[in-house]
Amino acid sequence: MASSLYTKHFLGAPSSSDGPARLGSLQSPPSPSLQMPARRSRVKRLEIQAAGSTYGTYFRVTTFGESHGGGVGCVIDGCPPRLPLSEADMQVDLDRRRPGQSRITTPRKETDTCKIASGTADGFTTGSPIKVEVPNTDQRGNDYTEMSQAYRPSHADATYDFKYGVRSVQGGGRSSARETIGRVAAGAVAKKILKLYAGTEIIAYVSQVHNVVLPEDLVDHETVTLDQIESNIVRCPNPEYAEKMIAAIDAVRVRGDSVGGVVTCIVRNVPRGLGSPVFDKLEAELAKAAMSLPATKGFEFGSGFAGTFMTGSEHNDEFYMDKDGRIRTKTNRSGGIQGGISNGEIINMRIGFKPTSTISRKQNTVTRDKHDTELIARGRHDPCVVPRAVPMVEAVVAMVLVDQLMAQYAQCNLFPINPALQEPLEHPQDAQAKLHL
Repeated sequence: MASSLYTKHFLGAPSSSDGPARLGSLQSPPSPSLQMPARRSRVKRLEIQAAGSTYGTYFRVTTFGESHGGGVGCVIDGCPPRLPLSEADMQVDLDRRRPGQSRITTPRKETDTCKIASGTADGFTTGSPIKVEVPNTDQRGNDYTEMSQAYRPSHADATYDFKYGVRSVQGGGRSSARETIGRVAAGAVAKKILKLYAGTEIIAYVSQVHNVVLPEDLVDHETVTLDQIESNIVRCPNPEYAEKMIAAIDAVRVRGDSVGGVVTCIVRNVPRGLGSPVFDKLEAELAKAAMSLPATKGFEFGSGFAGTFMTGSEHNDEFYMDKDGRIRTKTNRSGGIQGGISNGEIINMRIGFKPTSTISRKQNTVTRDKHDTELIARGRHDPCVVPRAVPMVEAVVAMVLVDQLMAQYAQCNLFPINPALQEPLEHPQDAQAKLHL
């Protein structure tokens, strides 16, 4: 291993044959006749890699920017060429995510208008990296003066200092939900690829706010629409429960407090075969992506923890042949995934979000120089994050699925598929539609 590493010597640094290093001394530049090692195996390489801001193997998304910096955005690498794409495709979901939408979201006023800075030509992707930028325009750094000195309870302030020894204190920096703008932009691209290629639809909605829980049988996952979800400010497809949820948020908002909730996400028309056994199971990738969102605290798919109360005979999804000659399951307690691989049924999952950490009520905390104190957080914050988390969940799910779709195509469609056991990844009608793009 050591023979494959490379080290660049700084000017004046002695070699191992020069004896002990003399700190503070400068030596003469090396002679022109000095020969560099001919074999790479004899030199060393010192490498520093940034980590934590990129997701994906084939469809790679890197987000950048801080809450109160110049702006935020993403770079998408690996997007297929010849995909029709404009800012409008992303702006729809960015508008669903943006602050200042209603009285139950943060009052920060941002248009979140995106700009594609690279990767497209004449309205189509070129196959090169796509850079999407969104400027920050409504910054109030002074709101964070006190919070720069004291840690907000249950926020990332303290752990960022524990890890890095420095942080961007205004608005939480990278730990702010504003970072998710890049994910939502990239997710819009991923959703378009999935829709055009396989007819796949990703729909999320709020199914719980605090102690208001929407009964599962009130939402038909076969027919629920985006219009139903977007018909109210809390993004719950049932009007009666939507009003109850809004009232629950209003009750804590006026007290300067916050509540959490649950976002349910479903995926229809999923190609069979996405995901891999063992470490890269589809549900494991979905869980990682979902739990990387700010304020997440729990993930379930299919029957989830409720399945632990059932017997095998109660829980198993029995197979049958449908009228079109396709193998289907009578029930869907597996949540559309079995053995880490999609089976073509609706994927359904639930993501739990904690109450917003930043609240305007007095709390006990400590300062950065390790003294006990009290803090009343200022600034503009969501009393409940789940209404704005809906497009965020859709985005990360789309990023996972398009990455897995490309992996499946690369591995299992290199040679002709086995039609006795496999299906094409794309729907025939979608293949025809792409011919006319």
